[in-house]
Amino acid sequence: MIKISKKYISSFKDALKNEGMSFTNQRLLIFKTLFENNGHYDCDEIIKMINSSGKKISRATAYRTLDILVKYNFARKLVLDDGISRYENKYSLEHHDHMIDIETGDIIEFFNEDIEKMQDKIAYDKGYRIVKHVHQLFVKKIQK
Repeated sequence: MIKISKKYISSFKDALKNEGMSFTNQRLLIFKTLFENNGHYDCDEIIKMINSSGKKISRATAYRTLDILVKYNFARKLVLDDGISRYENKYSLEHHDHMIDIETGDIIEFFNEDIEKMQDKIAYDKGYRIVKHVHQLFVKKIQK
């Protein structure tokens, strides 16, 4: 289990304040659930994890809180071909990209320095620098 620093929670409180939202136990539960569970979760899965612990939160609170977490770079939002948004924390994760198995829905994380350098060079050659990117490969297992 990941131990979340008080400074990180304080930054979350500041983000909520900037958005005119109050810091509540429900929002803290969403924050902690996402950060204590590495993976890619849709909103309903996060709500189920919280409900299974005996706590209750509303779907509206969950979505609003997840939007803040994404906006303030605490979490990454992935929207796959199925149109379902999934969230992963960015607390302890280094940059990585994703392969999505189209048959199982599994999400495989990967990093390749050559791809990163190539993307940077392409942007630079066109007169740009990359500030953010999403790299998703939709894959199917090779049958041997």
